[in-house]
This record gives sequence, structure tokens and C-alpha cells, in this order.
Amino acid sequence: MIRSMTGFARREHAGAFGTLAWELRTVNHRYLELSLRLPDDFRSLESEFRATISSAVRRGKLDATLQFRAPQGSSASLEIDAAFLDELIDRAQEVTRRATAHRGTLASPSPLDLMRWPGVLKEPERDRAPLLGAATATLKEALADLTTSRASEGERIAVMLGSRCTQLQALVGAIRTRQPDVRDRIRVRLEERLGQLTLPAEPNRERFEQELALALARMDVDEELDRLSSHVAETAKALDGSEPAGRRLDFLMQEFNREANTLSSKSQDSETTRAAVDMKVLIEQMREQVQNVE
Repeated sequence: MIRSMTGFARREHAGAFGTLAWELRTVNHRYLELSLRLPDDFRSLESEFRATISSAVRRGKLDATLQFRAPQGSSASLEIDAAFLDELIDRAQEVTRRATAHRGTLASPSPLDLMRWPGVLKEPERDRAPLLGAATATLKEALADLTTSRASEGERIAVMLGSRCTQLQALVGAIRTRQPDVRDRIRVRLEERLGQLTLPAEPNRERFEQELALALARMDVDEELDRLSSHVAETAKALDGSEPAGRRLDFLMQEFNREANTLSSKSQDSETTRAAVDMKVLIEQMREQVQNVE
């Protein structure tokens, strides 16, 4: 089974801590490229999120966004670090006394000034384990949905590729069937041309047969037809495999195209040339789809 590199998935999870939502979008890419957008509270899990995604997705450009909404009606509460504040006030008063002694009166800091000082106000400690655990579990659910989506699209691509391979094999069979007639017509044409020549003596039939054999060898396309059939079989094998096959299929498309070009250049028959052109059309259609296979 093959999978497409294009897909989308969204999963939400609601709990006492609020609502989490993962959105995953993928498009085709030569390698795996991850882009994560996370709220600050989840930055500590970024490496774990990346590892989880990499275990499920092999290729493609993946954009993953995590959204977090606190429960309605909840408001952030702040606590005062009393020990730190006492220390800060003592130091502020000491600074005020020293400054007054040297340069006259100096206003003491106001309560707002003290509250703005880093570390005076802090959020109360809370158990973040359920929140972070829910984020990881929801990501795995979203990845499962994404895999299903990509597999579904991959099935449609596999059907198309299988259909094109069947048509290619039919063209290979048709060309192979015509080869004996093509060889006979080449022999007849060469004999006719030889008969039109004005020669001082009777042509050497042995030499003629040698030259004919060389001409037929240069025009022989059996090797190209055998390779095309082999590539069709390899494509079918890749489509039925369980591992990602995008790169292998991309390589096979290049080989398909090479053999079709060679077949076209060797052709001495209009029907064979037309079949080679039809092959190139089918191969290009396959190549465009393979670019989106994981």
C-alpha cells in the first residue's frame, strides 16, 4: 500500500484544563520537513512532538499547529513572593537612605514600582502533567487520522498507476507482436533497394545477409521491451509493498522514460513509433502522480 504526501487532520481534546486542538497539514516534499507552532507552555515537549511525528510520517512538508484555550470564566491568579518582596523593600530603603545622604531627598519606590520588579509576582504552581499528556495523546490521534487520509488518497493513486501499467504492458505486447513483420518488411525493402542498384556482378548473398543482420541488430527493440515489462512488474511490486515507495517509484519513472525514448529512436515502423509516443504520455501521467507519493 502506498500513501499520498497530501493530507489534513484536526483533533480536539477538552478537559478541566481547557481545550487542546492539533491541526496537521502535509504537502509533497523530497524529504521530511517539520514546522511546529506551539504555545509557550508546550515548548518543553517540542523534541518529543517531533519524534512522535517522525515515527508516523516519512516524507512530506508537514505543518503542525497546537492551539490551547483555557476554560471560560477562568482568570489567571498571581501570587506574591513575600520573602523576595521583603528583601527588595529592605534594599530599596537602603538605597533611598544612601541617596538622600549624598544628594538630598529621594522618593521611595511606589507599590506599583515594586510589583513591576521581575520575580515579585508569579503564577501559582500547577500540575501540568495532565495538560502535557493530553497534548501528546491528541497529537497521536491526529497523526492516525492523517495517516488514514494519506492512505485513502494513496489508494486512488495506486489504482491510477496500476491502470497505466496495464496499458503500458498492452503496448509492449502489441509492439512485440509486430516485430516479426517489421523485420520481414525491412528485409524486403533492403532487397528491393539492392535490386535497383546497377552492379557489375551478382551481389554477394552472404555479405548481404551479414549486413542485414547488423541492420536488424541496430533496430532490435527486444531488450527495451523486456526492460519495460520488468519495470511494470517492479512498479506493481512497489505498489503492493508495505514500505514507503515514493523514491523507488520516482526512479522507475525515469527508467520507463529512458526505455521509451530508446524504443522511439530505434523504431523503423510507424505503428511502433506511435505506440512509443503513447507510452511517453502514460509515463508522464504516472510521473506526475508519483511526485505526491510518500
